[in-house]
Amino acid sequence: MLQDDRQYIVLKRPVAVADNAPFSDGVLVGDTLYIAGHLGIDSSTGKPPETAEEEATLLIDTFKRTIDAAGMSMDDLVFVQVHCSDVRLYDIFNSIYRTYFHGPYPARIFLRAENLLFNARYQLMGIAVKSQKIQRG
Repeated sequence: MLQDDRQYIVLKRPVAVADNAPFSDGVLVGDTLYIAGHLGIDSSTGKPPETAEEEATLLIDTFKRTIDAAGMSMDDLVFVQVHCSDVRLYDIFNSIYRTYFHGPYPARIFLRAENLLFNARYQLMGIAVKSQKIQRG
């Protein structure tokens, strides 16, 4: 596949994350979107929000913006990987996460990861495949 067949998605980033960071937020290749690790960093402070709930919401909203930029929806996700600095935050994350889906959930792994960048509690990455729904007449 030629590099011209790829669409690189780069969102506006918080000050804490340099504009020239050496990665794209997502790379669309054909109908498949590879979504880089996202953090829930407040763009005005460069830090995670005060509560885990606020951070999870900010994180998933930013993650969703990458998916939206590729013309997809959260329901197009097929695999998600969550890194969490404290697995006791599992239920808090899930209470926010589940509200972003209309259909079945993607395959997922939830991993403990110490020392996430910028003292984040969560980092989220995934793969989405554009739905090819067949319309019958």
